[in-house]
Amino acid sequence: MISTYLKPLDEVDAARADHLAFVDELEKTGYAVTAGRMDPPTGGIILLDVDTEAEAHELIAKDPYVVRGLASYTATGWHPTRGALAGYQRAR
Repeated sequence: MISTYLKPLDEVDAARADHLAFVDELEKTGYAVTAGRMDPPTGGIILLDVDTEAEAHELIAKDPYVVRGLASYTATGWHPTRGALAGYQRAR
């Protein structure tokens, strides 16, 4: 999921702790593989381990950034075949 901030960065940052707690929960439950903010900070990427795009949208709809209208997400499917994530095994 690739996010784009919809509000000024200071408004996004005011909700960052809640957003990071949300990402922590995705990691604990095995849905988030990795995540991070873009540079420059115009959005971020959360690599989700899900079966469908609908499942990704269902999960991300609970992100405080989305709930508060601070960011929108676009789903992009991807299957790692090379590098550090080649052969990735589902954690859940």
